[in-house]
Amino acid sequence: MMTTKHPLRCASIGECMLELSSEQGSVFGAQTLRFGGDTLNTAIYMARQGGNVDYITALGDDKWSDEMLASWQSEQLGTQLIAQVPGRVPGLYAIQTFADGEREFSYWRKESPARELFELKQNDDLLAQLMTFDYIYLSGITLSLYSQEVLERLWLFFAEYKAQGGKLVFDSNYRPRNWPNAKIARQCFDKIASYCEIVLPTLDDEQLFDASLTLEQCQSYYQRLGVKELVIKMGPEGCLVCTEDKAVLVPTTPVEAVDTTAAGDSFNGTYLAARMKGHCAQVAAQYAHQVAGAVVQYPGAIIDKAAQPIFK
Repeated sequence: MMTTKHPLRCASIGECMLELSSEQGSVFGAQTLRFGGDTLNTAIYMARQGGNVDYITALGDDKWSDEMLASWQSEQLGTQLIAQVPGRVPGLYAIQTFADGEREFSYWRKESPARELFELKQNDDLLAQLMTFDYIYLSGITLSLYSQEVLERLWLFFAEYKAQGGKLVFDSNYRPRNWPNAKIARQCFDKIASYCEIVLPTLDDEQLFDASLTLEQCQSYYQRLGVKELVIKMGPEGCLVCTEDKAVLVPTTPVEAVDTTAAGDSFNGTYLAARMKGHCAQVAAQYAHQVAGAVVQYPGAIIDKAAQPIFK
């Protein structure tokens, strides 16, 4: 089913890596090569709902990077601002699945060109081009890629972007192994949240900073930072939608989950597409729950389009 693109434009910034997965209990047995990334997943689900979205990253000039680009273009993602760096390849992560269903991840990403996105000569004008987007979306994983020097440039850019009416959107998506320590991650998350129009955290991730954190405390924390629109995701328990005048618990319908990969990413993409189309925050969350509920019933991050609910 084709969807009509909305005139408002969103840029989703981050990293997509090659994903190598093995059969249960196997290390050198049959392997499957795919690709994945949190902000990419969000961009694809946004585009499927009619969101006018560009993916912003850096890739190599290898055959895997070329196949990534072709796949993203088939999903109607804008790819004009993606840099391809000669002689480089994307990062790689491997998933090993155990008999009890638990998974272990190993990463090879230090040489990923996405880490240098804002330092590439061919991207000298990238910030100027990002200023033309109505929305910019990124995650805690995105921020973990960059040097302190780049982050300082981004804080200045986000301040100007907000002052000119741009809407910055953030999902903390906290992964401790990506950061030197929790204190540095928290400082970065707080800094970017102060520039944000919308923040879409998951309560479980926030509790990695403080295991005793309650839903109410999480709400108060982000609102004190000046966030006008806050959606705290709680998995099967639904989400809390907080706007300037009210907070509403939006439930979700329980489903039999097969794989929770990209549940939050698909929620975010659907929510943003709905908001860009003018739906209120509560309705956008209801749509987002339905898509996330469909996604977790299938293996993998990106499900077949025919299995995904589409909203006007």
